[in-house]
Amino acid sequence: MDLTFSAEERAFEQEVRDFIAANLTPEMKRATALTPSVFSDPDIGMAWQRKLHKQGWGAPGWPVDYGGPKWTPAQRWIFEAECARAGVPNVNVMGVKMVGPVIIGFGTQEQKDFYLPRILSGEDYWCQGYSEPGSGSDLASLKTRAERDGDDYIINGTKIWTTHAHHANRMFALVRTSETEKKQDGISFILIDMKTPGITTRPILTIGGDHEVNQVFFDDVRVPVANRVGEEGKGWTYGKYLLEFERGAGIASAKLREALRTISELAEADITGRAIDDPDISLRMSEIEVDIDALEMTELRVLSALQTGERPGAVSSILKLRNSEIRQAVTRLGVDVIGHDGLAVEPVRPLYRLNHQPPVPEGMLTVVPEYLNGRAYTIFGGSSEVQREIIAKMVLGI
Repeated sequence: MDLTFSAEERAFEQEVRDFIAANLTPEMKRATALTPSVFSDPDIGMAWQRKLHKQGWGAPGWPVDYGGPKWTPAQRWIFEAECARAGVPNVNVMGVKMVGPVIIGFGTQEQKDFYLPRILSGEDYWCQGYSEPGSGSDLASLKTRAERDGDDYIINGTKIWTTHAHHANRMFALVRTSETEKKQDGISFILIDMKTPGITTRPILTIGGDHEVNQVFFDDVRVPVANRVGEEGKGWTYGKYLLEFERGAGIASAKLREALRTISELAEADITGRAIDDPDISLRMSEIEVDIDALEMTELRVLSALQTGERPGAVSSILKLRNSEIRQAVTRLGVDVIGHDGLAVEPVRPLYRLNHQPPVPEGMLTVVPEYLNGRAYTIFGGSSEVQREIIAKMVLGI
């Protein structure tokens, strides 16, 4: 693709900037900057989703027929980059970028008509029911069962590390509907109303002090068979399709660049003793910047392919792997930049609602929680070891 913007693309760039300036409130921007976890709290993120939807920009990666904007790869890149630079909230990624494409690709017309508009408008907030206490990287060994009972499934089992399950009103989940010789063949993809009787959500606090993930228990939870996406026993195929979009459909480089810029500003500030003057800090900053440039080029290639209807494929594993590693490098650098101030940690959440004087300047508040929470980046969404296996088999042919 041509990496120089045309006059029309420059005009679109200005349109995005004008939209953000008119709709991103100082409160939203501050809340986003002070959120160390992966997703913005729904009261912030979904408020932004509603503004995007009103503009017709609620799902940049969706086909036009389902409510996506008719953007070129360059326009989508401009939009994502401008959002990152402006510090806009994260929307419900699990709705827009994960379950949405699966429903579009494999759902019934009734499912599309019901769920897709609610994802776009922000009426539904989704969580992902994949991992279990004994099934993480080996997801095919999952044991949460769905037994057929007439027009319903009765679900029993548990899911863990379920991000924002305490906020979500809907879950998409992989469940076992039959025992087969090949474990992957007995799994189905189910859409679950989180208000259904028999569902219990138990909070898990992360090492960074955030309530972001949960364990969800299912005790004789009755879900209509009509909530199954696609064929029974084909959920593994749909789940892999979703993971390709989770790992490869986003644009991480712009956010990584902004995260590095934030650390760079701290390093140049007097409150850190101008850590930027440390040759080691300066060198690491330059190395990370080069890594982000390389990731950006790969993302542009994938974005161009997606625009022509291709799936991300195995290259999504490369993006996920490098995004995780670079993000961890940025957070490690941040802790080293603030030095001993990293020992003073604010335990209260959310940080943007503090009504007392924090132990460190506001610009430092998220550095340590982001570092601690960031240890999981190379685990969730598929561990780095799993990504390397996929790359070895499907890209390198080993």
